[in-house]
Amino acid sequence: MKSGIVALAFLAGVGTTLVVAQNQAQKPNPDTFYKLGPDSQVKEGVPKGEIKGPFMLPSTAYPGTQHTYWVYVPAQYDAKKAASLMVFQDGHAHIGPDGGFKASVVMDNLIFRREIPVMLGIFINPGRTPQQDEPSAQRGWGDGFTNRGQEYNALDDKYARVVTEEIVPEVEKSYNISKDPEQRGIGGTSSGAIAAFTVAWERPNSFRKVLSIVGSFTNIRGGHQYPDIIEKAKKKPIRVFLCDGRNDLRGVRNGKYDATWDWYLQNVRMKDALTKKGYDLNYTWGMNNHGGSFGGQILPDMMRWLWRDAQKDITDPDDMIERSLRTPGLDH
Repeated sequence: MKSGIVALAFLAGVGTTLVVAQNQAQKPNPDTFYKLGPDSQVKEGVPKGEIKGPFMLPSTAYPGTQHTYWVYVPAQYDAKKAASLMVFQDGHAHIGPDGGFKASVVMDNLIFRREIPVMLGIFINPGRTPQQDEPSAQRGWGDGFTNRGQEYNALDDKYARVVTEEIVPEVEKSYNISKDPEQRGIGGTSSGAIAAFTVAWERPNSFRKVLSIVGSFTNIRGGHQYPDIIEKAKKKPIRVFLCDGRNDLRGVRNGKYDATWDWYLQNVRMKDALTKKGYDLNYTWGMNNHGGSFGGQILPDMMRWLWRDAQKDITDPDDMIERSLRTPGLDH
């Protein structure tokens, strides 16, 4: 009799397992519900900026490596006037008009409508040796075959040196970029997001706006320590927009849960620490997996919020400059 009960219990367990497996198989991919919106599409009548590059620069911060980068120059750029600056990590993934972010298209649209200032963009790929392949959508973002893991995830100032002492000064040789840190933003996705935060954290006198999409504030190289570091450190003058999703990587490693590898939890901890210290913070959580689906959809809103100071509170109904669309040659 007992063996029969055991057999029934076993069969019931198998049935439950099959039902769970079936439900999981039928579960929709949440990423499919996030699509790029109108502000991420090329629009007729909107002046298009120019993407220059790729350029390559050997690195002194990481000897033996080099960084490939592109420069986005808006149609409204005027060399006589200092432009704002936005830097993106994993440049190949963010700059293109056919990718999941279309950052240059977003910048075209928002600059035209005076929703962000006239700004240049620098899109930087992870460092690599001359013998290593260039990261791309087809070959991956560089993890495992470039210097991406070390540069982006380490809690030191070496990558901040790449940005502030190597690449930006090189671009400044050709373009008039504002020296005001309030006019400089930096962003990225995954490890590129924690890299962006680290640059602003280490160099707040160079960058004060951070855009983070599914940021890897996890224990890849100690990134989970940031909330504690933030709470113990003197508040820094930086503005941060975090976004992540409940279906991001949730910390299961070798069959066991490890909170330090839970992307969503660590982003929530970042939010809590920044809030507690009184930082200028915005955040939003979606249902996305690890990737850029949700962040790509809301990138225009993230940019508008980070650069909201550019939207001047001019209430004079006769000020036709501020009521006009921003076109090349018009005072910006």
